[in-house]
Amino acid sequence: MALATRTDRRPSMTRTLWDSSLGKKTVMAVSGLIMLLYLVVHMIGNLKIFFGSGEFNHYAHWLRTMGEPFLHYEWALWIVRVVLVAAVVLHAVSAYQLSRRDIRARPAKYVHRKPRAGYATRTMRWGGIILGLFIVWHILDLTTGTVHPGGFQSGHPYQNVIDTFSTWYGNTVYIVAMLALGLHVQHGFWSAAQTLGAGNATRDRVLKTIANVLAAVLTLGFICVPVAVMTGVVS
Repeated sequence: MALATRTDRRPSMTRTLWDSSLGKKTVMAVSGLIMLLYLVVHMIGNLKIFFGSGEFNHYAHWLRTMGEPFLHYEWALWIVRVVLVAAVVLHAVSAYQLSRRDIRARPAKYVHRKPRAGYATRTMRWGGIILGLFIVWHILDLTTGTVHPGGFQSGHPYQNVIDTFSTWYGNTVYIVAMLALGLHVQHGFWSAAQTLGAGNATRDRVLKTIANVLAAVLTLGFICVPVAVMTGVVS
């Protein structure tokens, strides 16, 4: 008589972690902090536009040559892009699955709204959707030039930025997205800190202050570029 074979396997630790709500929240927290670090660096780089076209274009060129000669041309930039894409996908998938899990856990709507839920908390889902759509538009505008107004010029990022923010819709899309980003960062940083165990009774006030400052700095830092173009400070 043939011996019965055991075909079922215990799920891996990675799978078990991913299937748990805590695991998904941890993935969201870590991927969110990766994106936050990128946003801070990206904002600082954007501010170089106030030092003129030469400085800004040189910075854009450096992004493609950083790591040379150890790395080939654009390799470091592509590594950053791959990490960011992975972070965005993991963040979005985790958020979607957690949202679906939450809905299944409470199929009936709450009779009363949570009175202390902040505006940023209530708009995290829509803010994420807005930012996802903005990322697609931003890439098509200033990276590939597919939807860029005025004729995209490869190797001339300064002029490309001027072209984009010389249109009403370019400014509108960008400013709305940056306002959504500020709300997302404000609540997201706080949530990430709690998920990763950084919060406690003594540190909560500091963490909330950091979240508010980060949100304000990033929002103003990004929005000041289109405002500068609109007002002629940068031209």
